[in-house]
Amino acid sequence: MKQETNKLDINRHSCSHVMAAAILKLYPKVKLGIGPSIENGFYYDFDFPEPIEEKDLEKISILMEKIIKEDLSFIKNEVGIDEAKKIFKDQPYKLDLIEDLAKEGNKKVSLYKTGDFIDLCAGPHVEKTSDIGAFKLLSLAGAYWRGSEKNKMLTRIYATCFSNQKELETHLNLIEEIKKRDHRKIGPQLELFLFHETAPGMPYWLPKGLIILNELINFWRVEHSKRGYQEIKTPLINKKELYITSGHWEHYQNHMFISQTKEGEIYGLKPMNCPNAMVVFGFKTRSYRDLPMRLSDTDTLHRHELSGTLNGLLRVREFSQDDAHIFITEDQIKSEYQEIFKITELFYSIFNLDYSFRLGTRPENFMGDRQSWDKAEKELKEILKTSGKPFSILEGDGAFYGPKIDILMKDSLGREWQMGTIQLDFQIPKRFKLVYVDKDGQEKTPVVVHRVIYGSLERFMGILIEHCAGSFPVWLAPIQTKIITINDQQTKNGEKIAKELNEKGIRAEYDSKTATVSAKIREAELQKIPYILVVGDKEIKEKTVNVRARGEKVLGQMKIEKFIELIKTDIAKKR
Repeated sequence: MKQETNKLDINRHSCSHVMAAAILKLYPKVKLGIGPSIENGFYYDFDFPEPIEEKDLEKISILMEKIIKEDLSFIKNEVGIDEAKKIFKDQPYKLDLIEDLAKEGNKKVSLYKTGDFIDLCAGPHVEKTSDIGAFKLLSLAGAYWRGSEKNKMLTRIYATCFSNQKELETHLNLIEEIKKRDHRKIGPQLELFLFHETAPGMPYWLPKGLIILNELINFWRVEHSKRGYQEIKTPLINKKELYITSGHWEHYQNHMFISQTKEGEIYGLKPMNCPNAMVVFGFKTRSYRDLPMRLSDTDTLHRHELSGTLNGLLRVREFSQDDAHIFITEDQIKSEYQEIFKITELFYSIFNLDYSFRLGTRPENFMGDRQSWDKAEKELKEILKTSGKPFSILEGDGAFYGPKIDILMKDSLGREWQMGTIQLDFQIPKRFKLVYVDKDGQEKTPVVVHRVIYGSLERFMGILIEHCAGSFPVWLAPIQTKIITINDQQTKNGEKIAKELNEKGIRAEYDSKTATVSAKIREAELQKIPYILVVGDKEIKEKTVNVRARGEKVLGQMKIEKFIELIKTDIAKKR
C-alpha cells in the first residue's frame, strides 16, 4: 500500500479512519472498501446495506467530532495473513486486499487500531485523533470496487481536512467557485459538448464546441508550420505486431481497445501516435541533413480507461493530442528542447497560464539499458536548470521508453494540472531499427522526442472552460458578436449587419426571437458572448451600432467599420 509522507495527507488519511469508525457504529452491517487521501481531501468507499443520502452526512460528522474529541491513539500492529483474515472475516473487500498482499509474497499485514476500530492500512497516521484538524464531509458518489465496472458499485464519501478551521473555510469557498466553473455544467449550458451513455468517456462535440476545438488546432498548425513541423495522418487501427515492435503490447495492452477479425487477426485501436510516426520515418532512407525531422499530427486516440475514473473532459476514452515526434541526433537534444520550451511559453502565455516543469525518471518497468537512461536523465536535468522555469523531480515517473518532462499548469483558481509532456526516447527507434546516414557515411539510430503542448485537447478544453468560466477570449468564442434590434421593424437591418460581419470573418448571430431587449441582452450575457450590438432607429439613421462588451461594459455608439476594426484587433492579438 502507498506510504503517505505529506503531513496534510497523513491528517486526511487519519480522518478517513475516523469516518469509517463512525459509519461502522451507525451502520454495523456496512462493508468497508478503501479510504486514501487524494488531492485536496480524502474519500472512503462503503457498501451500505441500504442507500444513504446527503442529509445523512451531518449525523456522520457529529459522531466523527465526538471520536476526535476522545483523543484516541492510532496504534500500529502487524499480524500474519491468517490472523488478518480472521479479523476481517465479515469484510469481503478487506479480504480481497489481503489476498492480493498474500499473492505479492507478504507474510504479514499492517493494521491500525483507533479505539475499538481496526483497519487494514500501511499508515502512517497522526499520533492521536485530536491532531487531525478541521474536516468537512462534502458529497456522495458511486464508485465501482477497484474502478472496474465488472465489480459492485459502492458508495464513495468525499471529504476534506485541513490543519485549522480558517484553512478549511478558505478551501470550502474555493470549492464553491469551482462548482460555478464546472466544465461538465458549463459545456452543455453553452452547447459545446455532450456525453451519451452509449459512448462512455467519448464526447460529442456540438457545433459551438467544435469551433473552439478547430480554432485551437488552427493556431497550433500555423505556429508549428512556421517552425518546420510537417503534419501527417496515420491509421486509427493497427495489427498487434506494430505494438509488439514498439513495446506497447507488453507495457500498455491493458489500456487498449482490442478486436479480432474473422480471419483471426488481432488489431488495436490506436492509443498513441508514436509507433505510426516510427513507420513514417522508416519509410525511406534518411540523412543527417533531414534532422531534426518534426512529424506532427492531431489524430483521434482511444484508451480503455476504467469507467470509475472517467471525469467529463478531464478523463476520457476518446481524445486528440497536439502530438509531434521529433527525430534528432544526440547532439541536437539540448537545442531541440530549447525550441520546444519556446513553443510552450508562446502557447501558455496566450491563455495567461502559469506553468512549471517536472522531470519523471526511470520507472521500475523500463525498457532498454540503465546506461542510456542515466545519460538521458542527466541531459534533461541540465536542460531544465538552464530553462529559467521552476522544476521538480518525480522519481520513477518516466515513460517505459525514456525520461519525460511534464508541463504543470496553474489555472485561475490556483489548481495545478499536468498538461503537456516532452519525452526523450532512445529505445523505440532501436526496436523499429530506424537509422539515418551520418556525415561520415555511417548508419546511426536517431533519438526521438515525443511531445505534446496542449496535451489532450479534450482535457485542455475542460480546464480552459473552468479557467475562464466559459468566457472565452474573442478569438475562441463560438459566437463573437450578437446583434439585437429594438423592435421587429429593424429585423432586416439586424440580419444585414450579421451578414456583413460574417463576411468579414467575424462569427456573428442575429437574435430574431420575440422578447424584450433587456431579456435578449441578459441571454447573450449568460451565453458569455464577447460583444453585443444593439440597433434601434437612431443607430440605423446614423449608420452606427451601440456596443456592449462582455461584463456589462457599455462602449457606446460607434460606426460599424470602427467596431469591425476593434474586434479584428482583439482576434488578431488573441486578447
